[in-house]
Amino acid sequence: MNKETKGMLIGFIGILIFSLTLPVSKIAVLSFDPYFIAFGRATLAGSVALAYLLYKKEIMPSKADFAKFVVIALGVIFGFPIFTTIAMVEGSSSHGAVILGMMPLASTVIGVIRFKERPSLGFWLVSLLGAGLVVVYALLKSSGDFTYIDGLLVVGGICACVGYVEGGELSRKMNPRSVISWALVISLPVNIVMSYVTFNTQYIYAGPTAWSCFLYLSLFSMFIGFFFWYEGLAVGGIARVSQVQLTQPFCTLVVASILLGDSLTIMNLVFAFLVVYTVVLGKRMLVKRA
Repeated sequence: MNKETKGMLIGFIGILIFSLTLPVSKIAVLSFDPYFIAFGRATLAGSVALAYLLYKKEIMPSKADFAKFVVIALGVIFGFPIFTTIAMVEGSSSHGAVILGMMPLASTVIGVIRFKERPSLGFWLVSLLGAGLVVVYALLKSSGDFTYIDGLLVVGGICACVGYVEGGELSRKMNPRSVISWALVISLPVNIVMSYVTFNTQYIYAGPTAWSCFLYLSLFSMFIGFFFWYEGLAVGGIARVSQVQLTQPFCTLVVASILLGDSLTIMNLVFAFLVVYTVVLGKRMLVKRA
C-alpha cells in the first residue's frame, strides 16, 4: 500500500468520526445554548488533551510553531464549532452536510496557496466536478436559494479547512496527536472563561441524551477524530487526502436518517455515488509538491 492510499484510509476514519458532528449538534442545541456547546466542548477536549500531553511528557512546541497552533485553534476550535453550531439551531443537519461538501476544494486551494502543493489540471477539474455536484444538490434541495444559514456553514467550513491544512502540514514533523492537543491546550484559557460565561445551571438537568451528544462533540469531533485526520493528511498529502471529505456529506446523511429520522431519498443516493466516484478519479490524478 502506497502512502497516498494509506493516508486516504486513515483520513477516512477521521471523516467517519466527523460525519456525526452536525446531527449530534442538532440534538445538542435542543438542550444547550450553541455558544456553550462550542466553548464547552473545547474546554472538555482541552482538559483531556492537557492530560494526554502530561502523560506523554511531550515537549513544548517551538516559538516558530506557536503561530501555527493559533491558526489551527482559530479554525477548528473556535471558527468551525461556533458557526456550525449556531447554524444547527434553525438549519437542517442534512442540508448542512451537503453545503460542507465543498470543503475538499477549499482545502486544496488553501494548501496550494499556503504550502505550494501543485495539483494537476485533471485534479482541479475533478475537484471542481465534486464541488459542482454538491452545489447542484444544495440548490435542488433548497429550491434554488441560499440562506444565511448556508452562509454560516460556508464560513465555518472555510475556518475548518484553514485549520485542517495548517494542522496537516504541522503533522508532517510532529505527532498528529500532539498537534491537536497543543492547539486545544493553547486555547483552553479562553474556552474555560467563555464556558463559564455561557453556562446555565439548568443544563445540569438536560438529560443523558443531551450530555452524551456533548461528550461526543468534545471527545470525538474535537479530539480523537483529529488523530486520524491529521495523520492522514500528513501521510498522503493535503490535496489528495482532502478529497476524502467529499464522502462526508453522504456519511452524515446516513447518520441523520438514523438519529434524526431524516429521509434518505433516491436523489441522496445518486449524488452520493457521483461524489464518491469523483474521489476515485481524484486519486488517479498526479499531485506535485513544490
